[in-house]
Amino acid sequence: MVTNDLEKVIIVEGLTDKKQIEKIVTEDIEIICTNGTLGVERFDELLDLYDLDNKDVFVFVDEDSSGIKLRKQLTRELPHAEHIYISSEYREVATTPEHILATALVSKSIEVNPIFLI
Repeated sequence: MVTNDLEKVIIVEGLTDKKQIEKIVTEDIEIICTNGTLGVERFDELLDLYDLDNKDVFVFVDEDSSGIKLRKQLTRELPHAEHIYISSEYREVATTPEHILATALVSKSIEVNPIFLI
């Protein structure tokens, strides 16, 4: 298990998504990159490593075919996870305007730097 006591976890697809969210979020929150779809072994590893069954888990993935596929997989594997969505007009978390990301995160009671809220 991870040696931290963070209670919230955001699952994203890639490192650029993670970096974009890290700029906006002000609370201590674990952000996990899946690097695409997850195999059973990799998912089980993340489940144990981050104790995902006992955390507040948020799924924040792209609105493209690979993101939708990952979202469906995570819905099956982590039924308690909450989903954060961006408009399909932006398609990718990493390229979504920061104020849109901040608003989506705040809607799930995740603390963000207020400069990103318009």
